[in-house]
Amino acid sequence: MSSTAQTLRQRYLAVRAHTEALAAPLSAEDQALQSMPDASPSKWHQAHTSWFFETLLLAPRMPGYRCFDPAYAYLFNSYYEALGPRHPRPQRGLLSRPGLPEVQAYRRHVDAAMRDFLGQALGPQDLALVELGLQHEQQHQELLLTDILHAFSCHPLLPAYRAHNPPPAAAPPLRWLAHGGGTVEIGHAGAGFAFDNELPRHAQLLRPFEIANRLVSCGDYAAFIADGGYRRASLWLSDGWALVQAQGWQGPAYWREQDGQTQVFGLAGLQPLDPQAPVLQLSFYEAAAFAEWAGARLPSEFEWEAASALPGFAQAADQAWQWTYSAYHPYPGFRPMAGAVGEYNGKFMVGQLVLRGGSLATPPGHARPSYRNFFPPAARWQFSGLRLARDLGDHAS
Repeated sequence: MSSTAQTLRQRYLAVRAHTEALAAPLSAEDQALQSMPDASPSKWHQAHTSWFFETLLLAPRMPGYRCFDPAYAYLFNSYYEALGPRHPRPQRGLLSRPGLPEVQAYRRHVDAAMRDFLGQALGPQDLALVELGLQHEQQHQELLLTDILHAFSCHPLLPAYRAHNPPPAAAPPLRWLAHGGGTVEIGHAGAGFAFDNELPRHAQLLRPFEIANRLVSCGDYAAFIADGGYRRASLWLSDGWALVQAQGWQGPAYWREQDGQTQVFGLAGLQPLDPQAPVLQLSFYEAAAFAEWAGARLPSEFEWEAASALPGFAQAADQAWQWTYSAYHPYPGFRPMAGAVGEYNGKFMVGQLVLRGGSLATPPGHARPSYRNFFPPAARWQFSGLRLARDLGDHAS
């Protein structure tokens, strides 16, 4: 086995083991929960990521491979039209069968075959698909956490996923970092993996701007709420204000008032609000309203990427995904990947906004400056926050 293949095999085993470690604190009952149509059960995430390797690699590329259960092609396909019909996404929580032990056996079956597959002489396309499968599973590792957190937030006892959270580093004082604008290169460059939506690298013209050195904190956001942020229509985009009224938003999704104190529900359960911690679980509409209140705006995704290389740019990828005001559109010259995996990103390039960075739930090594996350503007169950920007010269630095 070549050193490249050996490294990939070790990485495969490490990524797969990490998924199972994330699921380990959850009971079988926890892992069957689907609390809303946009979320999926933990059990489903584990099965779907195995389906990905089985369907896109093992079945077509490994002679003699035996599918674990032909019915899983229907149960665990997510959205790939080219790969056939699938169980409706909003009904994944109804899949009491297969049970968790069967899903775990499915993972072991796929892992055993992948060990053999990775021991063969693999061509560039094989290696690229394995890497895509690993990156895909890392995305689902974050989703496993965000989805179970939403499910637990619906439980009257607000159970904790884990005993405690690692304390976030204290937020540095807010400073504005200047960028002179001009023509910058945007998109993935050099060696290493990138999703197709990060390509091709291309030139983008920016006006001079300033960007905050850190994320907006819970303390910052509490001041917005105290100043009537959720009661002032002038701060909100029309669709956002309609949601505030229709759904009764009064703060971020997981903030709770208890005994006159603000508490925040997270992976370690309900905790007192930490004013230094980045604010999380915001929709794009809330992020934009805060920016309006603060006399600033959200950065474009291009400003964010260019500014991420500036000295002093803190909290880039380990606390919160950061909303931008950029629509999720293809880059000039974009071409989706060939085959079924061409459905991975391109067909979602409408009606969504780009987030940049990475969060406390993003697996280590998965994020990079060119990474383009995307969600609809009303989504607020992700670890999403914001960083302010403004045109250079709008205020004294």
